[in-house]
Amino acid sequence: MLRLNLIGSFRAQGKIKKSFRNAKISYLNRVRLAVASFYFAMGLCFATWASRIPDIRVALHLSDADLGSILFALPVGQLTMMAFSGKLVTRFGSHRLLVISLSVYAFCLTNLGLATNAWQLALALYVFGMFGNMNNIAVNTQGVYTEQLFKKTIMASFHGVWSFAGFTGALLGLGMLALDLIPYYHFIIVGIITILLIVFNYKYLVKAKEKRKAPEKKKLFSKPDSALIWLGVIGFGSMASEGIMFDWSGIYFKDIVQAPGPLIILGYTSFMIMMATGRFLGDGMINRYGRKLVLQTGGILISTGLFTTVFFPIWFRQ
Repeated sequence: MLRLNLIGSFRAQGKIKKSFRNAKISYLNRVRLAVASFYFAMGLCFATWASRIPDIRVALHLSDADLGSILFALPVGQLTMMAFSGKLVTRFGSHRLLVISLSVYAFCLTNLGLATNAWQLALALYVFGMFGNMNNIAVNTQGVYTEQLFKKTIMASFHGVWSFAGFTGALLGLGMLALDLIPYYHFIIVGIITILLIVFNYKYLVKAKEKRKAPEKKKLFSKPDSALIWLGVIGFGSMASEGIMFDWSGIYFKDIVQAPGPLIILGYTSFMIMMATGRFLGDGMINRYGRKLVLQTGGILISTGLFTTVFFPIWFRQ
């Protein structure tokens, strides 16, 4: 009888442990979904703006030179906030800062649709870039924390969600163009979607306290590490290529390819599809082939795509 009771007790303990383990896995998956939702909201906001660049350019009667100068306001805003975003995350926590910055980011998106001249659009893009950088730092901090909870590489999948949101935003933009909806109303709809995503997911963000490091005494001028320089060069090349596709693919399809009607978004859409695909496959490929080979292969593919784009008009006219 005692033996049966012991067996029953062990089985009960096993069920409790299994139930606890399942509950923990379920909670971790909910945390991952919540963080992914913030990546999605960010990507959706940015893609929404990018998908309507050709329309805003026409509405404001901007030349290519004018548009290029105005678009420069966005990265300037990002660079301005870059010096402060990390400190704000450390002081207030990435979970708090992410909720605030993403809410303002969505509001800034709607302001882009209100611009009636070049300087208003440039100012709106500058502020949009500032809060975009703040979002970037906060959400990637959350991504790092979530990856630590899972104890495996999942960061590329988060970036894949961002790219999938870009694809979704491009499709949504295609639909809005087909409905002949002006950018402002389009931006308001996406802003509302973003706020809903925040409301349903903010309480599942990782509430970790960022550690403050004691300031180190550094020389005014010091020689940077060579590896860091090369990583900077690689990062610059990658971001420059990505920025070209974000800002100019719609104009390229409108003026060079001369795609009809809503199909001007097709180039941007295909770009986002392939970016999302690469990012979702990234974790597995890195684990299997190593970071170096994946980086080299990615660089070759990027260069091939850009050269094809440059020479396409020449081949097309022959």
